[in-house]
Amino acid sequence: MLPQYERLPNFSANELDSLSYADNSRKSTFRVRFSKLAVATVVLPVVGFLFCVIWSLLYNFNQANATHCMVYNFLPSLSAAIGNYQPQRFVWQLSVLSHAPFRYAIAFLYKNHHQTLLARKHRKEWAYLSCVLNIIELCSLVGLSLWTSSSNYEIHKLCFSAFVISSIIYMQVVVIINRLTRAEDLLTLADRKSLRLKRRLLVVNVVSILFAVYFFVRHNNHCEPGVYSLFAFSEYVFVFSNIGFHMTAYWDFINATVYFHWLTGIHFSVV
Repeated sequence: MLPQYERLPNFSANELDSLSYADNSRKSTFRVRFSKLAVATVVLPVVGFLFCVIWSLLYNFNQANATHCMVYNFLPSLSAAIGNYQPQRFVWQLSVLSHAPFRYAIAFLYKNHHQTLLARKHRKEWAYLSCVLNIIELCSLVGLSLWTSSSNYEIHKLCFSAFVISSIIYMQVVVIINRLTRAEDLLTLADRKSLRLKRRLLVVNVVSILFAVYFFVRHNNHCEPGVYSLFAFSEYVFVFSNIGFHMTAYWDFINATVYFHWLTGIHFSVV
């Protein structure tokens, strides 16, 4: 077989060098469908969280369910499940840190997507607001995972509060952006499913945190058996509705492809 350069006699040396570089660039690029990465990104925190809760129930039941008034409870709080014991702490931190880089990339992908949607409305500041809130939410999640309630309660509490507030506002802003820019009769089936899930999960998310606050206050005031576990269950619903909301990116970018290059990083190609 003849060498590549001999088969392209009409190209200059510089053009051949460019073709060679482009060919090597393609060879060093890893390509994958966005939908597959979206599923993997969601699976990491879900599996990590379920492992922490189940392991705590099996091997740290009494310690994880203990409260200041020593009444019976059957579910550990979020902080106790993910941060007070090993190997739960390691598994949770690994799952969060592993999925964080892709989540940061998606935050900027959504910024560009929202800017495109808002272009005709001249309200691009909503796109920047949603991106900032998304990044604050993710940074808070990383922070509350690294600084646990047992290692540094004040930082953990600050990060948890920031996570709750920023995530709820972010979800609301995203729903508003779609309400301002999307006409129901022009949406694809994937778009409609995504928007429907976003609205429902926002409601579930807000209701669950309200229940969590109610059960937490009730537990501290009355110390009733099982009430702290209801608080913990409300936390679980809050976490899973938040994860589900971010999972709607699967339908928002169902035709997208993700490219990983060792020099230039992560790139998205959206059809």
